[in-house]
Amino acid sequence: MKQRILYFLLLLVCVAQVACVKESGLGEEPVEKPFAEGELLVKFTPEVADMIAQVEPTRSGMVTRSGVPSVDVVMDIIGTYQLERVFPYDESREEVTRQSGLNQWYVVRFGGDFTAEQVAKQFEALGEVQKIDFNRTIKRAYTGKATPLSESKVKRMSAMATRSAMNDPLLAMQWHLVNNGDMFTSGEKVKSVKDADVQCAEAWKRSTGDESVIVAVLDEGIFVEHPDLVNSIWVNEDEVNRSTKDNDGNGYKGDYHGYNFAHDIGLITWNDAYDSGHGSHVAGVIAAQNGNGIGISSVAGGDAKNSGVKIMVCQIFSGNVGASGIAVARAIKYAADNGAVVLQCSWGYVSGRANEYDWGYAGFASQEEWEAGAPLEKDALDYFTHNAGSPNGAIDGGIAVFAGGNESAPMAGYPGASDDYISVAATAADFTPAVYTNYGPGTSVSAPGGDQDYYYDYVDDEHNYGEVGCVLSTLPYHISKSGYGYMEGTSMACPHVSGVVALGISYATQLRRHFKATELKDLLINTTVPIDSYMTGVKEYRRYVADIGPQQPMQLNIAPFKGQMGSGQVSAAKFLEAIEGAGSDMKFPNLYIASGSQVAVAPARYFVGGDKLSFEVSIVDSSVASCEKQGAKYIFKGLKNGSTKASVKASNGETHSFVITVREGATDNGWM
Repeated sequence: MKQRILYFLLLLVCVAQVACVKESGLGEEPVEKPFAEGELLVKFTPEVADMIAQVEPTRSGMVTRSGVPSVDVVMDIIGTYQLERVFPYDESREEVTRQSGLNQWYVVRFGGDFTAEQVAKQFEALGEVQKIDFNRTIKRAYTGKATPLSESKVKRMSAMATRSAMNDPLLAMQWHLVNNGDMFTSGEKVKSVKDADVQCAEAWKRSTGDESVIVAVLDEGIFVEHPDLVNSIWVNEDEVNRSTKDNDGNGYKGDYHGYNFAHDIGLITWNDAYDSGHGSHVAGVIAAQNGNGIGISSVAGGDAKNSGVKIMVCQIFSGNVGASGIAVARAIKYAADNGAVVLQCSWGYVSGRANEYDWGYAGFASQEEWEAGAPLEKDALDYFTHNAGSPNGAIDGGIAVFAGGNESAPMAGYPGASDDYISVAATAADFTPAVYTNYGPGTSVSAPGGDQDYYYDYVDDEHNYGEVGCVLSTLPYHISKSGYGYMEGTSMACPHVSGVVALGISYATQLRRHFKATELKDLLINTTVPIDSYMTGVKEYRRYVADIGPQQPMQLNIAPFKGQMGSGQVSAAKFLEAIEGAGSDMKFPNLYIASGSQVAVAPARYFVGGDKLSFEVSIVDSSVASCEKQGAKYIFKGLKNGSTKASVKASNGETHSFVITVREGATDNGWM
C-alpha cells in the first residue's frame, strides 16, 4: 500500500513537471539536431542497474520496466516502451564491465510526444541517475572522394624495378612510407625532403609487424577480400563466418572479422553506392600485406616470411549514414574485449575553434566541455585505454589514435584532443603542414596525410593533378578497378600513426618486453622528428575542384604552425629503437582456473626466442591443478579449489615462477 501511495504522489509531481516542459516546446520551429530523437542514454546508479538486470533474467538487457518506482513513474509519463543495455551481456567480460560501470548505461526509448532534451530534464531530477547523454550523430572526418589508380599504371609499375625495402611494386609511389626526397622536383621547385615520411625503411630492419597485435579500425567497412588485405584481416576463431547466431556468446552474432555496428549485423559491408572506400584505404596504410609482390606496402604488414599485424573491422559508417553514439561506444568496448590494443579513429567532432561560417558549428572547446557533453563516449574510451591488452603481454592497456581534423583550425577536434589519446596533424612530403590540417592545442604528433592542393603543378602521365602528393593505398573494386588509389586528410595521417604504434607493440612482443600503454604513448611522442625548422615562409597552393581542376593561386603563412604540430613527425625507426631499451621483462602469468575447467597457454610468448625453445612445467601441488603439453600450448586443468605454486623452465635455463588458483566461476583473468 505504501508503495502505491508513493507511486501516486510521484506521478502527480511528474505529470506537472512534464506537462510544463511539453507546453514550453509548443509552437517552436523544428531544428535539425545532431542527435537522435526518441531515445536517450542514461547511466543509472549501480543499485538501479542491478534491479533492471533482475527484471530481465535472460540477460538480454531489454525490458519495459526498471523495477524502481521513481524511475518507472517518469518512464510511464514520457511513454517509454523499452530499456536496453547499451553494451550486450558477455559472461566472460561481465565482471570487468561492472567494475568500469559500463553495465549501468541504458538506452531509454520513448514515444514521440516529448523531445530528447525534455526527457533528459526529467531524468536529471532523479537521484537514481548518474549521467545522461544523447545518441549523437558522428560524421566522418573526410568528405572527399578517392582518386583511382588505373589498372594500366599498376601494370607499368609492376614491370619496373622496385625499391629494395619490400618487393611490392607500388612502394615507389608511397613517399609517405619511404621518401628519398626526389619524387617532387621540377626545375627550381622542390616539394619533397628526404625522410619526410614515417621512416619505415629503418624500422623494418627491426620489425615488420607481428600477427598477435590487433588494430581495431573504426570506419567504413573494409573490403576484406582485397588481395592485399585478405591475409591481414583479424578472424574470430570462436565465431562462424556469415552466421546469424552468436556462437561465441559475446553478444554479437556472426562477428567473424569484427562487427557492422552501423547496421547491427555481423556481415561487413563496403560496397554501398555512397561508400568512399575510406575504411579499406585506412586498413591498407596500416597492414596491407608486405612482400607479396603485388600492390602497395604498409607500415606493419609483415614481410615475405612473416605475417603482419591484424585488422579488426569495427564498422561504424555505411553509405551516407553517420555513426551513432551508441554504435561508436559499442565498437570501442568490443575492440578491447576481443583483443585489439590500438584503436584507429579517423572520425571526431569539428574543432572548437573552427570557422562556424564554413562548418556550420564549432565542436567542443575544452576537455571539460567534451567530458560533460559526451560522457558515454568518454566512459567507453576509458574502458579501452585501461582494459585492452594484458598485464602479462607487450602492452597493458590500449592506445587510441584520432585524426586531428581538416578544418584548418588552430586546435584539434575532440575526442582526439584529450590528453589521454593521440591526435594527429597532417603534413606534405616536405614536412610542411597540409593546407587543410588542424593544429595547435590537442595535437600530439604529425604524420604524412597528403596535400593535393599543394602539388597541383605535378601532373602524372594520366593527367591527374596533384594526386601523387596524396596517400596511396587499397580501395574496393567499385571505387577503383585496380584496387588502389589516392586519398588525403588527417584521416590518412592517422593510420600512419596507428601503424607505427602497432609496429612498436610488435617489436616489444618480439623482444618480450612489457609496457604500460601510457609508457608507449609517451615514447611515441618523445621520439618524433623535429619539424619546426620547416615552419617558415609562405606555402603556395591551388584549391582543387573536382571536374574543374586547380583554381586561383592561394597562399598559406606557415609561421603560425611553428610549435603547433605536436612534438614533431612520428618516426617508426626512432620509436622502435627506444623500445629496445625500455619497459620490463615479460613474465609467465598467474593462472585462474574454474574448478573442472582448463586454460591453454603458450609459454613461448613469454621468453625471448621462445619459438626455438622447449619448456618444462612443474606444479608443487598436483592435486590442485595438472598440466599437459599439446603442440606449442600447455593445457592447465583445475582439479579442486585451492592455490599452488608452479614454474616453467625453458631449455636455455630461464625459469619463470607463477601461481595457479582454482576456484568456482573463475576466468583466466581472475574475475568471478
